[in-house]
Amino acid sequence: MMKNNLNRYSKYIFYCTLVLIVFSCKSAKVISDGSIDNKLSARSVVKAHYQNRLDFKTITGKVKIEYSDGEDDQSVSVSLRMEKDKGIWMSAPLGIVKAYITPSRVSFYNKLDNEYFDGDFSYLSKLLGTEVDYAILQNILLGQAIFDLRDNKYNLSIADETYRLTPRTAGVLFKTLFQIEPKNFKMASQTLSQPLKKRLLEINYQNYQSVGNEAIPNEISILAVEENTENRISLEYRGMELNRQVNFPYKIPKGFKEIVLE
Repeated sequence: MMKNNLNRYSKYIFYCTLVLIVFSCKSAKVISDGSIDNKLSARSVVKAHYQNRLDFKTITGKVKIEYSDGEDDQSVSVSLRMEKDKGIWMSAPLGIVKAYITPSRVSFYNKLDNEYFDGDFSYLSKLLGTEVDYAILQNILLGQAIFDLRDNKYNLSIADETYRLTPRTAGVLFKTLFQIEPKNFKMASQTLSQPLKKRLLEINYQNYQSVGNEAIPNEISILAVEENTENRISLEYRGMELNRQVNFPYKIPKGFKEIVLE
């Protein structure tokens, strides 16, 4: 029972940390009125997707998180601060749970149970069933493709008022599907599955919000399935601001017990 509770808790913390990671790059934005252009090629859609990556130095705001694993339902709002490529910080109300993430480190502590975790991305990779690093998590949170679409060739079709990209050469172990919305050329949906291992990761972006001249996801729903286990998370960004000065007050309290995630 204790192990099951720990697994549920660690998964919840993982999804919280997802909220705090971003990916950015300066680029020339592609302007669109939000309608589908049937003349675009798959290559043009991919190019526009990367031209529209988020450009910022810092980002702050709040995120409402709702989580369910079939046995436990939780909802919490967290404050977040992040500096491009350097540090991501989150704090639940009253600092009960805090997290600090860097490209090489995932760390959090919980004052309710006097416990902490401090390690790399290996556990998260195991949880999602694929190699996960800082860039992949950033991509998920900002409406970018999980993998670099420029490394492959795709067939293009129109579905649900989005550009639907499917690999010309199907993967042996992984199946991928990407749907890009036409207004900002951000992800509308992306799916990664491993049929042989009965694993599925599905991320849907309900809508995007304008912050300054940038488009940031407003609501994201994530479904992670492994055999008979199903985890659902919904994220809603609120009060987002760009390029404010930030700091990251984080120190694991003395006497806390280390969590070992297997």
